[in-house]
Amino acid sequence: MFLLAGSLAGCATYRAQPLPTRSTLPNRIPDLSIDPRQMPLPELAAHRFDSADGLDITEVAMLAVVNNPDLKTARAAAGIAHAQAFAAGLLPDPQLSLGVDVPDAGQVGTVTAYHLGLSYDVIALLTQAPRRAAAQREAAKTDLNLLWLEWQVVSQARQLFVRLTQEEQLMAVLEQNRALFADRYRRTETALDRGLMTLDAVTPHLTALQDVSRQINDLERLVSQNRHDLNALLGLAPNIAVPLVGTAELPELDEASIEKLLPDLPRRRPDLVALQLGYTAEEMRYRAAILAQFPSLGIGFTRAADTGNIRTTGLGITLTLPIFSGNRGPVAVERATREFLYAEYQQRLNAADSDIHRILAEQRINRRQLLDVDQGLADLSRAATRTDAAFKAHNIDALAFASLQAALLAKKIERINLEQAILEQRVALQTLAGGELPVRPVP
Repeated sequence: MFLLAGSLAGCATYRAQPLPTRSTLPNRIPDLSIDPRQMPLPELAAHRFDSADGLDITEVAMLAVVNNPDLKTARAAAGIAHAQAFAAGLLPDPQLSLGVDVPDAGQVGTVTAYHLGLSYDVIALLTQAPRRAAAQREAAKTDLNLLWLEWQVVSQARQLFVRLTQEEQLMAVLEQNRALFADRYRRTETALDRGLMTLDAVTPHLTALQDVSRQINDLERLVSQNRHDLNALLGLAPNIAVPLVGTAELPELDEASIEKLLPDLPRRRPDLVALQLGYTAEEMRYRAAILAQFPSLGIGFTRAADTGNIRTTGLGITLTLPIFSGNRGPVAVERATREFLYAEYQQRLNAADSDIHRILAEQRINRRQLLDVDQGLADLSRAATRTDAAFKAHNIDALAFASLQAALLAKKIERINLEQAILEQRVALQTLAGGELPVRPVP
C-alpha cells in the first residue's frame, strides 16, 4: 500500500480548460518588444521593431513570426512531439499482481490463500532505446518543420508587402492618368457642346477614361484582398489598416555565388534537415520492429500460499511463440515507410534544385525585359511630351493623342508589374535557397 501511495503521489491532476466563445484577434497593431532569439533569420534579429511610425518590410515579417495564428498552432503541436519524446524516454513499468482466496466457512485446517507476483516485460526494455531515439529525432524534426514554416511566413509577409507597395505605385499612376483623361474629356465635351468639335474627337477620351476607371476598380478589389490576407497573416482583426512604410527594394543577387550554394542545400534548408531526421527516426523504428520479432519475454517472481498454508516462492517466464505473426506485419510497415521517406526526401531535394534554377532563369529574363521596358518608356515619354504640345496646337487628332497616352500608361503598368515580379522572385529565392544569399556588389 505504501508503494502504491508513493507511485500515485507523482501523478498529474486534471484541470478544465474551456474553449473561447469569440475571436481574440487584436483590434490594433500590438506594441511588441521582440526578443531577437525569437527570429528565425539573422536580418530579422538585427532589426529593431517599432510600430509607432508604420511597418517596413522587415517589421512586417517580424510581426508575422510572433503573431501569426498558424505559427501559434504549430508551436503548440511541437509541444506534443516533445511530450511524446519525453514519454518514449521513460522506462516501462513493472507489473504487480495480488490474489487472495478465502476458504468457505466450516472447513477445518484451512487458511486464507494468497498469491503475490512481480513481473517485467523484457522485450519492451530492449526496444526502449531505439524507440526513444526515434522520438527524440521526431521532436527535432518538428522543431525544424516549425522553423521552415516560420521561413515561409516571413516570405509570405514580404511578398504581401511587395504587392501592396507596388499596387500603391500602380494606383498613383492610374489616378494620374484618370485625371488626365477626365480633364481631356471635359474639355472636348465642352468644345462639342459649342460645336467646335465632332463626336469622333470626343469618343477616344471617353473610352480611355472608362478603361482607366475599370483598371482602378479592379485594382481596388485586389488591394482589398491583399490587405485582408496581410491582416490574417499578421493575426490582426480584418478592420485594422496596417500602415506600410518604406520601399520593397531588395539587392540584386549574385547568381554565380548562389549556384555554388546548391550543393550545401541539404544543410541550409530546415525542411530538408527535418526530412533527414524523420528518415533517421524511421530507421530507429525499423530497428525496434526487427528487435520485436524475437519472442516476447516476460519474467516474474511469485510468492504464494495455498489454503493448506503451504508457502511457495517461484520464478515465472512468459514467452510468446512467433508462429503466426512474429511481428512480420509491423516490420513490413516500417520497411515500406522508410522507402516512402527516402523517396519523399529525394523528391523535395530535386524540387528545391529545380525551383531555384527556374527562378534564376526567370530573373535573367525579367532583368533583360526591364531594360527594354525602360527604354520603351523613355521613348514613349518623349513622344507623349511632343504629342501633348501638338494636340494643344490642334496638329494631331484626339484618337492619336489618346492612343499614345494609353500606350504610355500600359508601358508604366508593365514596368511596375515586371518590377513586382522581380522582387517577389527574390523573396522566394531567399526561402528556397536557405536564408541569407550573396548579393552583387554595388559598382
